Amino acid sequence: MRCLTHPKARRRRRRHPAWRDWAAKCATSASPRLGYQDTVVFHPTTAQPQTRLPAPPPTPTPSGTETETWPIVVVVVIVPARLFPARFDAQQFKCPPKDGQYEDSIQCDKYYECYDGRATERLCPDGLVFDPTIRKINKCDQPFNVDCGDRVELQQPRSNSLCPRRNGFFAHPDPAVCNVFYNCIEGEANEITCTAGLHFDEYSGTCVWPNDAGRQGCNPGANKQLKDGFTCPKEQKTDEAGQTVAHPKFAHPTDCQRFYVCLNGVEPRDLGCQAGEVYNEETERCDAPENVPGCEDWYKDSDEKKH
Repeated sequence: MRCLTHPKARRRRRRHPAWRDWAAKCATSASPRLGYQDTVVFHPTTAQPQTRLPAPPPTPTPSGTETETWPIVVVVVIVPARLFPARFDAQQFKCPPKDGQYEDSIQCDKYYECYDGRATERLCPDGLVFDPTIRKINKCDQPFNVDCGDRVELQQPRSNSLCPRRNGFFAHPDPAVCNVFYNCIEGEANEITCTAGLHFDEYSGTCVWPNDAGRQGCNPGANKQLKDGFTCPKEQKTDEAGQTVAHPKFAHPTDCQRFYVCLNGVEPRDLGCQAGEVYNEETERCDAPENVPGCEDWYKDSDEKKH
């Protein structure tokens, strides 16, 4: 089946993982194709008109009504075969003279390895697609780096709660949270937060300005609380000169090694000092444990903290 390009992806050369699910649905949908219309073809004839046989007389019915007989009209619908790309398997795929890896005609994450004229069917890891232009052995890459063209079909996704596919960059499942996304590697989700003021763009796989991302329903107040419950104080923090601190820092209440930073005073970040140091709230820097009251013995009784 051939589907048109995702409407939002037309403004960019590269496509994001979001188009994958759309493409898969498009490939399996029973709905009519966009821009496609069945054609009724009438073939002219040079034959002489024939005398039409009279229809049999109407048969009277018990109620006194008459039943008429109508001629049957057959409409032939011709669908051009070129609209349906040929589907191959390893036995049908014809290898070029040169050994190498070659893309499938309709499935973007499937390819063939050709050796001595024999083809072996391969699949990219779930979430990645095949790029025939890459000059290296591993030609599977992120979808936003590859122009699949008409190769819109994909393998069945192997998803979990945070990873629609096992590999790739995916938006937060809550559409109101636009500044957080997940880097999924073999089904393991790694949460990443964009720099303050930026939104995750699912078509480029990067953080961009909100106007460039064009996402709807983003809540500026979403994701203002960390997993441990910390939120940035509403009161602005000032320095000794009375100037407002742009990115104030705060000590962790129970962990001497950790501290918080509020970007622009509103976006909380959980950070930590390197091993062997603790956060000094007075200097707002990482320091030796003996210089921070209450944290002198932080590393002495825990081998785990030392490493």
